[in-house]
Amino acid sequence: MDSNNKIPNSAFLHEDLLNVGWNIFFQDSYADYPQNRIVRVLSAQRGRFLVSNGKSEWYCSSSGALKRGDRTYPVTGDWCIADEQSLIEVLPRKNILARGKAGSNGKNSEVIIEQPIATNIDTVFIVCGLDRDYNLRRIERYLALVYSCAISPVVVMTKSDLVESHAEILAEILEVAPGVPVVLTSMFNSNGISQLQEYLSQGMTVALLGSSGAGKSTLVNTLYGSEVRVTGAVSTSVGKGRHTTTSRDLLRMPDGGMLMDNPGMREIVFNPDENGINAVFPDIQKLSEKCRFADCSHLHEPGCAVREAVELGEITVKRLASYHKMKSEQEYAADKMVKSSSRIEKERRKGIALKRRSLSKFKY
Repeated sequence: MDSNNKIPNSAFLHEDLLNVGWNIFFQDSYADYPQNRIVRVLSAQRGRFLVSNGKSEWYCSSSGALKRGDRTYPVTGDWCIADEQSLIEVLPRKNILARGKAGSNGKNSEVIIEQPIATNIDTVFIVCGLDRDYNLRRIERYLALVYSCAISPVVVMTKSDLVESHAEILAEILEVAPGVPVVLTSMFNSNGISQLQEYLSQGMTVALLGSSGAGKSTLVNTLYGSEVRVTGAVSTSVGKGRHTTTSRDLLRMPDGGMLMDNPGMREIVFNPDENGINAVFPDIQKLSEKCRFADCSHLHEPGCAVREAVELGEITVKRLASYHKMKSEQEYAADKMVKSSSRIEKERRKGIALKRRSLSKFKY
């Protein structure tokens, strides 16, 4: 948890805002703004925004200026300057949790469109169920998304009552999420709940990510202490849940923190930032320094320390394959920021041909 966000002993200029996630970071960052006009966006739906100043809640529309293409448009979690009817200005964001827009990574799409999910987040709970939803490769993808947004992740495994060997599960997850807190929970007991509540103290904001049926809404209800989210059954035939959550709303939790549930993600489209993927694979990044070539792709080059580690069993084949897949998607996203899809495909084929030609010179 970020110690810089903790509430200081000194009084705030606007203590009501503490009720909606205000902390020392925002106090310092927004010192030059009229704090009696600052609100937080609790929900954003089709041009209507539910906002709060920590004392009252009301609906606003966006001002005409915010609808222009060069202005930041409000999303859930934003701090804004507002009057009784409109949001006037979006204040500078601490961070933004965003992904490429679903469907924008296809060959017929010309650009990667960033889709904001939420802003000003301290921690993301990556929620996965220990049933058919359990998938190490999906956890890696969620981690890459969160790291690319410079936010701290926590892996939350729900339905832990369905498995007997918790130690084995923890070992598997920690192998793909080194250094990341992992918490096992179950709706039938309170295991792990106290650990998660530590991230929801006053001044902290947490967002939930996960697929449909992972147990996000049930987790929200458990953390809140009563049913504030409708839950749905998981299909026994396909093992997938219904989209019981259809909007992104910030909820004030009993300990004073803010929690945002999210609709289940069917597709994770990466943005052009490669830092997120590199952070998920620190083992591969470290081994890369020992490769014969500085620009080794870990595919065919001789003297590749990464492929040698795979042969020795130090890295699994599936993990390296996952790295290559995500890296390819990220590079494609970066190229599409400046090039057309047809040009990228032409350069890709040319690059493969040149690589094959150069590699044929080496003996294995």
